[in-house]
Amino acid sequence: MKRLLAAATIALAFVTGLRAQQPPARTELVIVVDGLRPDYVTPEVMPRLYRLGQRGIVFRSHHSVFPTVTRVNASSFVTGAYPETHGLMGNTIYSPKANATKGLDTGERANLESVERADGVLLTAPTLSEILKPAGKTLLAVSSGSSGSAYLLNHTQATGGIVHYDFAKPQALAVRALALLGPPPAHATPNDPQNQYAIDAYLKVGLGEVHPDVTFMWLNDPDGTAHANGIGAELTLKSLSLVDAGIGRVEDALRARGLLDRTNIIVTSDHGFSTHTRELRLAALVDSFARPVPDGSKDIVVAEGSINLRSGRDPARVAAIVAALQKRPEVGAIFTRPVAGDGRGEPRSAQDSEGAVTGTLSFDVARWNHARAGEILVSANWTNDKNDAGWPGKTTDGGVAGHGTSSPYDIHNTLIAAGPDFREHAVSDVPTANVDIAPTLLHLMGMKPAPTMTGRVIEEGLRTGPSPASVRVERVDQTVKSPDGAYELTAHVSIAAGKRYLDSTNVVRR
Repeated sequence: MKRLLAAATIALAFVTGLRAQQPPARTELVIVVDGLRPDYVTPEVMPRLYRLGQRGIVFRSHHSVFPTVTRVNASSFVTGAYPETHGLMGNTIYSPKANATKGLDTGERANLESVERADGVLLTAPTLSEILKPAGKTLLAVSSGSSGSAYLLNHTQATGGIVHYDFAKPQALAVRALALLGPPPAHATPNDPQNQYAIDAYLKVGLGEVHPDVTFMWLNDPDGTAHANGIGAELTLKSLSLVDAGIGRVEDALRARGLLDRTNIIVTSDHGFSTHTRELRLAALVDSFARPVPDGSKDIVVAEGSINLRSGRDPARVAAIVAALQKRPEVGAIFTRPVAGDGRGEPRSAQDSEGAVTGTLSFDVARWNHARAGEILVSANWTNDKNDAGWPGKTTDGGVAGHGTSSPYDIHNTLIAAGPDFREHAVSDVPTANVDIAPTLLHLMGMKPAPTMTGRVIEEGLRTGPSPASVRVERVDQTVKSPDGAYELTAHVSIAAGKRYLDSTNVVRR
């Protein structure tokens, strides 16, 4: 009883404080639709989102951060930086202090908290919530995604908090969320119940009590449904229609409350999506190169596409592993540590794009050069082939369908924006990326991007900015070859407003 009274007292103080805060004149709502390919957004499949783009601006050259996986991009959304800066290296990561023998699934909040305890810090760059706090502004995260992706959106809860079906933080917000939303629903396929719970969290808790300056709303579909059922499957298409209706519900609620004209709505995704052919078994390919350590375990840990050597740097063994992988047709792009460049992902020349092992690209090209990086980063190979439902884009990864590679189908993702500060009835072919969203949000709130942010303000998308047609875009190719010339790897890169964007890679074997 004492604990209940204490929680109620805290919640009352929390609500009293929030209600003293007036709703901001402008609010920013970022809706992350997990796994939303740009070609899903059609008048037939997603009419509400399509119309949102028609009244605002559609960015037709938007980029996911590589590796094109959820938690890497969740971290990039809120830090405005690549893994080279924020330090969250994959959906599965290797943290030797947290677990020396295997990778950890970052979809589980508990695993992220164990890394946080072991390393003393989870992300090595400040988040939007932390940046907004001194300015007296608030960030709220509402999510139907994994507990890990939700946690990364506001892991320190410097301001606002997180409402997720599995947890809510801080405790006072958890009490209010339960009172206003009731018990969270169970997962379903499609996951409309939990998506609607996240939407309700924004409408009831966010708009009703928190009055956030920035909200990140993460919707779990179509990703969750497409992973199991495939691109173009009946259930996947249904999940898209349900998410679209949810976005329409948000827009309608904002209009009914008189808030639509002062809310910037940004709809994006964490990555694209591909059909999988299940050929790549990376751990098996490198197993013969592993050596035992004193505890009897092996000294190579494969965490997704990251190959980690527990026994320390071993250039000869790294080169041997790379040589073996270059011969495997299911292996696509291979990245190794840089030997030149400025350490900020901006190689000074095409020659600087080559990694420490001949015929590999530098980590700098992938923006993955961090102290937590493994020795080798591997992407599955890809093709333009269509699946049985007629959707192009296949990779050699395992499972039915998914993402993670440097294929254009995984890298190219969605960005649509509408609101008082964005252009109307416009399209832009200027490259943008998920790292550009945080600095743009700060700009919209009259703040400068943090020094750690390597993304840019998407000025050409704003009413006050230059026209998209006036922004010069340069396309460059960076090609490396194995010593025998049998493996040729090319990175296709776009450059705009002084920033480089990895469009895709491709491999030619002879």
